[in-house]
Amino acid sequence: MSSPSKHRYSRQTWYQRLMHKRLPITKWLPQYNSEKALADFIAGITVGLTVIPQALAYAALAGLDPQYGLYSSFVGCFIYIIFGSCKEITLGPTALMALMTYQQIQGRNFDYAILLCFLTGVVQLIMGILHLGVLIDFISVPVTVGFTSATSVIIAVSQLKGLLGLNFKSGGFVDTLKKVIINIPNARFADSTLGVSCIVILLMMRKMKDLNLPPTQKGLNKTLWLLSISRNAIIVILCSVIAFLCDKYNDGSPFKLTGTVREGLPSWSAPPFSTEIGERKVSFIEMCSDLGSSIVLVPIIGVLGNVAIAKAFASGESVDATQELLTLSLSNILGSFVGAMPITGSFSRSAVNHASGVATQFGSLYTGILVLLALSLLTPYFYFIPKASLAAVVICAVIFMIEYEVVKPMWRSRRADLVPTFATFALCLIVGVELGILAGVAINVILLLYPSARPQLDAEIATSPSGFNYLLVTVGNSLYFPGVEYIRQYVERAAKKKGGCSMPIVIDCRYVLGADFTAAKGICALSSSLRARGQPLVLLSPRKCVTSVFSGAGSNVVIVMALNDLDSTLQDLTGQIPLPLINNTSNVSPPPTYESLKQIDEDFPEVVIAQGSNSIPLLNGKNGTLKSLRNEVNDT
Repeated sequence: MSSPSKHRYSRQTWYQRLMHKRLPITKWLPQYNSEKALADFIAGITVGLTVIPQALAYAALAGLDPQYGLYSSFVGCFIYIIFGSCKEITLGPTALMALMTYQQIQGRNFDYAILLCFLTGVVQLIMGILHLGVLIDFISVPVTVGFTSATSVIIAVSQLKGLLGLNFKSGGFVDTLKKVIINIPNARFADSTLGVSCIVILLMMRKMKDLNLPPTQKGLNKTLWLLSISRNAIIVILCSVIAFLCDKYNDGSPFKLTGTVREGLPSWSAPPFSTEIGERKVSFIEMCSDLGSSIVLVPIIGVLGNVAIAKAFASGESVDATQELLTLSLSNILGSFVGAMPITGSFSRSAVNHASGVATQFGSLYTGILVLLALSLLTPYFYFIPKASLAAVVICAVIFMIEYEVVKPMWRSRRADLVPTFATFALCLIVGVELGILAGVAINVILLLYPSARPQLDAEIATSPSGFNYLLVTVGNSLYFPGVEYIRQYVERAAKKKGGCSMPIVIDCRYVLGADFTAAKGICALSSSLRARGQPLVLLSPRKCVTSVFSGAGSNVVIVMALNDLDSTLQDLTGQIPLPLINNTSNVSPPPTYESLKQIDEDFPEVVIAQGSNSIPLLNGKNGTLKSLRNEVNDT
């Protein structure tokens, strides 16, 4: 009998594992020290300098006032400290989530964005509780590549309006591109010059960290690296100073400016469950109806991005998708109480966090504090930020998300994967992001199911040790209902063409990983049809799960577990039916020698033939002997 202390130790260990899994801060906080604190401080401030200009730009991309980008940038930082499982991830607004938000609030007000943030968190919380993180596995890499590349193009094109100083309203990628081309003659020279210059400088500064300088110039290396990762903040500050000076000394700025940003911290209030558009009051149900499929798609896309970032920085370790779901859900739910739009992990800021040498999740604390300080102290100065500089920041962030380099490896490895990739890409551009990703997933599922509907089959004539021949059919996939009719037709054609309507048919089930009831009934009907013209059907070396399906379905198919028993079984099945000998044995494929299948599981179930002539023998899976079926007939 175990001692109470041992049970107490086991309980403590279980509680500790649960705490470490659901509250990761309990795992790393006891080992926290001053060295890690300094690393987290540097990384947190560096990421904060990146997130502030991006937040302003992504708010504009989402069609919201600039302060909403900052409102969305600090709650996730504080939540991730406690519940986050990957130290590099920083939660906040992203270009993708901003685009998804923009598509839902066109012609509406910002209440829809806040409600979408709340509902996103609720859906993610439900997915986390039900362990539905597995749903993201149905979005394959080809679909993800097509989706992210398309959204990057959509975002970049949408920013051309701000980059060139144009003024028009548009909806969708095609309409935006068309109106940009039409309105190019109306582009403002000052904004265009500033925007293009910002893009060039940002791209050059991005490459500064990759310069290979001698080890003796370590200080210069550090300086260039810091300038490179702080490039967004530097550009926005410089452009704001230029705009301020122009406004002060030239009686007005030549650039289109961000304008007034609401000063101070956001108030804590419940998300809007009703709103007003014009003079019409919109209820919660109507708002949810207007948001439509985005209530489900936005949470899934958010989790997909967050888990992808976690896997990228996991260094080969497993990623707990459920924990990331729970963390993201809490961040979105609580963020909606301060007026945030939907958020997720940012790959660019997470990369900056990693490059800055972040040691723990505590680095997010300093990022969140810096955003709060910006809201409290710096909002008057955001007025002078040129829209062209923010557009340049967004464009330089998303153009590197266009994953054109994966097309060549896909072409070399499996060209069929290019179908969902290009279909998703094209449909996201033409039809819309939500329908595009749904169509990509649907196409991918069809490609996944196609081998089940059209399994690989091969038929050849083989010779038994007794000297007579039989037709060996190899099935290269599982026996499921979509492909059973195809298999029946193939076997019947092969039985007539190669078997001459006289040879026994042996289906090699070595590669069959599973079967279902419909397939078992289909093979049963095939067996009856072949036996009616004197061609018995045998299943060779099926797995236990396949055998149990055929047995449970009351199948009348003979099953042979070992190749050594096949010859005697064929002799007993054929009886007095004359089988032609093969004269030219050089062109005949010998029967397969499955060494791994020679040992039969002693617990293998006995297979019963349920239909047909009672004189047909059955091979017993336990000892390889034949037994009569007169008293073991089941109804099909």
